Amino acid sequence: MSFIRLIFLFCISILIFSNCEDTHSKKNKQNATKNTDPVSGGDTKAKENNLKEEQQKKITINDPVSEEEPFKLTNENLREFMTNYGKENPETLVRIKTRYGDIDIKLYKETPIHRANFIYLVKQKYFDETFFYRVAKGFVIQGGNSDRQQMAVKRFEIGEYTIPQEPVKGLKHNRGAVALSKQWVDNPSNRSTPFEFFIVVAKKGAYHLDGEHTIFGKVVKGMHIADKISNVPVDGSEWPIENIFIKAEVIK
Repeated sequence: MSFIRLIFLFCISILIFSNCEDTHSKKNKQNATKNTDPVSGGDTKAKENNLKEEQQKKITINDPVSEEEPFKLTNENLREFMTNYGKENPETLVRIKTRYGDIDIKLYKETPIHRANFIYLVKQKYFDETFFYRVAKGFVIQGGNSDRQQMAVKRFEIGEYTIPQEPVKGLKHNRGAVALSKQWVDNPSNRSTPFEFFIVVAKKGAYHLDGEHTIFGKVVKGMHIADKISNVPVDGSEWPIENIFIKAEVIK
């Protein structure tokens, strides 16, 4: 073999080797570009999976369907709830506190739904956002309502419901009797409104109300305070000129 031919074959071998090395390097670079996120340095597929997981978490957290709705009282769940609540909360003495003094109310066990409802509202601090908002002189004083936004919010949180009558034979609207008010329109069964109560201050009682309302308690202390409240100045709608704020607490 001539010397020139040897040189030619040597050059061909070097050229082939160089091309193979360059091809291998390009393949590595292509693989690196394909599989690697240049920003984070992490695997692109793994990052996509992480993003999907994060998005799923956000959907789960923000989706209102997945959040448990707060409990609210309704006519459908009222009896069962108050029956159980009454067993767990057997108290029968409540104190209504005003700037004029305190009024103690004894609740009747014979009206279990009304008693449990009143105890429940006291413990929920509902009455603490209300007034004695109606003073019908020589007749009744009525509490459990107000024009405060907090009261409206509290009612919304507690629920929308009414209470079936629980008549007790022999109970009458004597002076000092405590009953819940009611809606007079479209209320043939005389269901009670749960929030607003009244105290009879009439010396001769208010017997024309018998059978219309459920009497669920009586004033056992502080009737003279109820009399003071019944004599405050009122406007044309029997609303006291100065608000009579209420604080309520369970005594025993």
